[in-house]
Amino acid sequence: MAMQQVPAMSVIVISPDSYSTVRRTIRRLRAQNVSHQLEIVLVMPSVQSTDIDQGELNCFCGVQVIEISDMMSTARARALGVQRATAPVVAFVEDHAFPAKGWAEALIRAHQQPWAAVGPMMANANPRSLVSWVNLIIEYAEWMEPVSAGVKAHLPGHNGTYKRALLLEYGDRLEAMLEAESILQWDLRAKGHQLYLEPAAKTYHQNFSAPFSWIPLRVDGGRLFAASRARTWSPLRRLLYAFSAPLIPFVRFSRIVGELRRPGRARHLMPRAAPLLFAGLVADGAGEMIGYACGVGNAMRRLSDMEFHRERYLTKHDRLAEVEA
Repeated sequence: MAMQQVPAMSVIVISPDSYSTVRRTIRRLRAQNVSHQLEIVLVMPSVQSTDIDQGELNCFCGVQVIEISDMMSTARARALGVQRATAPVVAFVEDHAFPAKGWAEALIRAHQQPWAAVGPMMANANPRSLVSWVNLIIEYAEWMEPVSAGVKAHLPGHNGTYKRALLLEYGDRLEAMLEAESILQWDLRAKGHQLYLEPAAKTYHQNFSAPFSWIPLRVDGGRLFAASRARTWSPLRRLLYAFSAPLIPFVRFSRIVGELRRPGRARHLMPRAAPLLFAGLVADGAGEMIGYACGVGNAMRRLSDMEFHRERYLTKHDRLAEVEA
């Protein structure tokens, strides 16, 4: 009897409705030169009603389709995917983030080292919009191309890869740790592990570009981060951080400007992007203030809904480009 091949990496793909929502990402995974070493773990609400195209999945080492009753928490879906995966390394991808060729091979190779997590370099999938650049910069400035390989304090959220055994050590706490991955990564570092950025692994991220559509994203993102960070804090400490939140936009703006001044970065955008960038950071800071003072509220549910079907939040030009892609 032939032995079943053990995948080198399990890629966790989540959809709120059907296979068609994640088809573009799956096709980018098919194009990987080591696709035969990948296990695809599809997490979606209804397996029976989905439109899975088996022909697009036959190149992978293995495929699991997992049903989840409530998709209003992407953290819960990712945690379930981690639990059911079979490879020693798990990768998180999004329906609006597209791995470039060589992505999987570079990550698998990097994980041969003892890094707890390895992250990709981030690029802009819809670069013609200033709003798109602002959102990419706010979320991923530290890891935007070009960037050098090396050990980092933290890695891109929702697009990283981890040693599965380390994630399973969190047990029932894994979902909470995945709500804001910076918290997870800081905890891994506190335990003595290292995080590594691998520029040879590149991901094109599609960003909100329609005017004003991105403000709720920034507020809820800040609120979720702060609430996750302060989960075990005393009320006094939470209050102190809430009062300090108005300083956050100024601190982050200074750091981001420093990142954009690095050689090869899109520094030419700063004169036009600066006002929008600061406005986005103010929205993010306001969300953090609410999160420290009042907790998470419905931020996770709203963010999980906004994570999918990015076409709802694109300019007309970007929507047309997406249809043509």
